[in-house]
Amino acid sequence: MIDDFQYHKILVAIDGSKATSQVLDAAIDSAVRNDASLNILTVTQVDQITDGYSNAVLSEEDTYDAVHTTRERMDDLKAQAEKAGVRDVSIHIRFGNPKRVIAREFPKDHNNDLIVIGTTGLSGFERFVVGSVTNYVNRNAHCDVLVVQITK
Repeated sequence: MIDDFQYHKILVAIDGSKATSQVLDAAIDSAVRNDASLNILTVTQVDQITDGYSNAVLSEEDTYDAVHTTRERMDDLKAQAEKAGVRDVSIHIRFGNPKRVIAREFPKDHNNDLIVIGTTGLSGFERFVVGSVTNYVNRNAHCDVLVVQITK
């Protein structure tokens, strides 16, 4: 192991599940230890809701409300990271396929050298239907991936 190896730009992918707290804690710890910047990211897959499993269509107002609520929660997570000593924290809300956004698109845009992600935020059935984002990220990311084992 190289003693002076250090991460500089850490991405933590959260999904709003109960796992968020544990995943964020691990990312904050890594960011503080490495004096790294921290990008807190959540990805919403709107087409799964509107095209895949139902005929529901989100109105502009519904979309705005969802983004506004998500932004408020993300602001709380940012404040938590700053309070813990992370000096450079930013929050990001993206729409798209979480697998591709987390594994490739976001790290490419932000030069992340570590992705922190939880084992799962889905039930067994949901994992079967939509697949495991964590497994995909772990196999396809071009940087290191820290998978946080979620305790119940």
